[in-house]
This record gives sequence, C-alpha cells and structure tokens, in this order.
Amino acid sequence: MNSAFGTIKYGREQVQFNVLYSARKTLGIEVYPDSSVVVKAPLGIDSSEVQRRVFRRVRWIVRQQRYFRQFDPRTPVRQFVGGETHLYLGRQFRLAISSGNQDSVKLTRGYFTVAVRGTVSSDKVKSLLDSWYAAKATAKFEEILTHRWPHFEKLGLSKPRMQTKYLKKRWGSLSRNGLLTLNTDLIRAPKECIDYVITHELCHLQYHDHSAEFYRLLEKVLPDWEKRKHKLELTLA
Repeated sequence: MNSAFGTIKYGREQVQFNVLYSARKTLGIEVYPDSSVVVKAPLGIDSSEVQRRVFRRVRWIVRQQRYFRQFDPRTPVRQFVGGETHLYLGRQFRLAISSGNQDSVKLTRGYFTVAVRGTVSSDKVKSLLDSWYAAKATAKFEEILTHRWPHFEKLGLSKPRMQTKYLKKRWGSLSRNGLLTLNTDLIRAPKECIDYVITHELCHLQYHDHSAEFYRLLEKVLPDWEKRKHKLELTLA
C-alpha cells in the first residue's frame, strides 16, 4: 500500500488529506472523528485526478469535520465525585464513594466502589482510581501483548520490554532499544482498541517509520485496524 499527501483550499480553510493507494477499482473518501481525511485510491490513478475528486467533495469533507468538532471535548473533565461515570475497558461505571477503615477500589455491579480512609476528597478519590487503573493496565496490557506476540515472533523479532505510564499526547511508543511504552489511560478503552495500539507499536519492530511496508504489515496482522482506531478515538476523545 503506497501513500501520499495533498491539500485543498476551501475558503479560509486548508483541507489536508492522506492518499492510500491499493489494488481497488474505485476511489473513496473518509473523514475520521479526529477530522483527518483519508482518500483510498486505485493504483495508477493520476494525482491530478485524485485532487479533482477531492475538490468535488471538499464541501462535504468540511461539513463532516465540523460535525465531529462539535463533540470536542466529548468527555467532560472528571470531578471524581459520587455518581460520576468512569470508563474501564470501554464500559461506563458510576462512582460510589464512602468512608472506610482502609483505602480500596472495587468494581462491582456497574459501580466503582471507592472507600476512603479518613477525610474524603476528590483528590484522594482520583489518586486511588489512578493507582487502580495503573495496576489493571500493567496486567491487561501484558496479557494482550502475550496474545499478540506469536504473530511477530514468526518474523524473527525480539520481544520488547513493556512499561506503562501516563502520557499526555501518545497512546504508545517503541524505542530503538526495544522498550514498549503504553499509556495507562488505554485501560479505559475497549480491549480490541488496546490490541490495535499494541499491534501498531509492534509493527515498528520491523519498520521504524509509517511507510507503505509498515501499513502492509499492520493490515496483514490486523485487517480491521482502521475500525479499531476509529473506535479508540470515539471512546477516549
């Protein structure tokens, strides 16, 4: 799968798009929840024809981007108070907060039941939930990595070390020395979305950039990766 980039001007807006060439007969245009635009085009089509087709649809593209922007931010800032909902593996759970003899977090019957020793405060509840998420993330990510690894072991690659930490702008990264870092916040996403991020990063063991070869490997290992990526963006936006 080859790729290229393009830009169309629409009024005061610049519409950027990524073109993915593959063995297909028709040209399709998709606008994703993060407002990115992907054009799926047949191999051999002239770049000027791609530009012309995008220009014909630019009004629709901008309308779709504006539609998605109305949901930003889709998740309100959390206050860590009783009755508020929080995500775990793609499902919403309500907070039930109480005083207790010891600090604890339990997931039962659709609730995050948080017991706080001493004075109850939103900061303390947040700290307890963050610690709970971090512990769950380490175990769940390792489980998914172990499940996914055989696909890459066949390529003669070395299994990376894994760590979890809160990242501000990335879901994951893979260093040159084989350290896979995953954002703890991913534990809030559906399992198939976590699998997508891990698989994406593992593909970088073979290809360190986002070349056509990289996407070819990603699509081979995870044919529905785009669907999973979109679901992740919608869930955790």
